Amino acid sequence: MENTVKLEELKKKVRKLTSSAGIAKMELRDLTVDLPRGWSEIALVAEKTACAFAALDAAKRELAATQNAKWEARSRNI
Repeated sequence: MENTVKLEELKKKVRKLTSSAGIAKMELRDLTVDLPRGWSEIALVAEKTACAFAALDAAKRELAATQNAKWEARSRNI
């Protein structure tokens, strides 16, 4: 039961981070479209975007590991 709750929390976290990463990606894209205006913000926005995708990647890996552990535990109980 506890694993099910953890899985649902991780899925919710991944959905939230997916949204945040998508927003950051669009902010970076919008900034590049308006070049050369706003060029001084590129490094800050790019770093924010990279951090968002790094957090998303870590959450996806954690979710996959938890799902695999649940699957393996189920397989052992068969």
